[in-house]
Amino acid sequence: MKITGITSHVLQYDLPEPLGYSQQYYSTRSAHLVRVDTDAGLTGWGECFGPGTVALANKTIVERVIRPMVLGMQALDRDVIWHKVYNLLRDHGQKGMPMQALSGVDIALWDIAGKAAGLPVHKLIGGAHRSDVPVYGYGMMLRDEPVGDLARRFEDEAAAIREMGFAATKMKVGFGPKPDVELACAVRRGVGDDFPFMVDANHCYTTSDAFYVGRALEELDAYWFEEPVAPADHDGYRELRAGLSINISGGEAEFGRWGWRRILENRGLDIAQPEVCALGGITEYLRVLALCHAHFTPVANHVWGSAIAVAANLQLLAAMPPLPGGLHPWEPMLEFDTTDNRFRDDLLLQPLDIQGQVRARAGRVAIPGGPGLGIEPDPDFIRHYEIT
Repeated sequence: MKITGITSHVLQYDLPEPLGYSQQYYSTRSAHLVRVDTDAGLTGWGECFGPGTVALANKTIVERVIRPMVLGMQALDRDVIWHKVYNLLRDHGQKGMPMQALSGVDIALWDIAGKAAGLPVHKLIGGAHRSDVPVYGYGMMLRDEPVGDLARRFEDEAAAIREMGFAATKMKVGFGPKPDVELACAVRRGVGDDFPFMVDANHCYTTSDAFYVGRALEELDAYWFEEPVAPADHDGYRELRAGLSINISGGEAEFGRWGWRRILENRGLDIAQPEVCALGGITEYLRVLALCHAHFTPVANHVWGSAIAVAANLQLLAAMPPLPGGLHPWEPMLEFDTTDNRFRDDLLLQPLDIQGQVRARAGRVAIPGGPGLGIEPDPDFIRHYEIT
């Protein structure tokens, strides 16, 4: 079964309102889908992490750089393809956009392999350790408004996410240490004292400011403090983990097993957050997962994108071994962005309906059991939202 075509589809639409995180505000939603075709008539779908103009640049890498390397190769030779592309691009991008582009192609090849075998991806990996997973609702994005007004908005939004049935929630920060603590206090008021909430800084703090915020989060009993400092500040992560009782999480901006080896050997994370659509796809994710577990570091996948990314992560969460095991082992959660996202809710011919499942299943969602990723995008939807 040979690869006959690889196509990138970059989708985009205007959001109802601008949203933000610690680095920027944005007013459009985008997604970068990758389609791989074969001479057997099977088609696989993947996704590349990276919004907006990054997605357009990655489209060029997928179609103008990677596609000529792999056309005519056997679609089931995923590891051979992965290493051929990586080795040929090693001089030009061991991290970043080349790896994001490779990720989309690799995920699509796993989708094809599952369809060829008539099995879901989690069966190809080794089976399901769980048939469903808890879901946390990600919201409380930044807006360009006074912090007092935003705190009231965050309190209401956090309460609404709990009311939707999610198992936990996560907020953004990024205005500075003192206003960010005010926002975190508002979220705690919104969800009550007995509900887990997490805080995502998107690496906006110095180490000293991260300690200030982290100590406040300890008092608020936040569950984890995500990307408190720059991804390359390995010393800062190690110092924060040693000096704070709150879980320190991160890793979404790391690529490949070699970068992850440095992070894990540094012992700076309580919870690892690999991004399968960026770090090298499912093939490389499985190596990173093994490294994390070899260092006894639990994994909670970073998830941001369309329904394809959500479906891929559900397959991976099903196949993730418990760590450390036991009657009541630590359990990974699916990250779910509760803000407006048509590419997650309306892309598929048969939607995953995560929010409906969360309401009906006490905060949990079932693992798709169909072949491959277990989903099929709607071609008319893609044509409607595709940009050139």
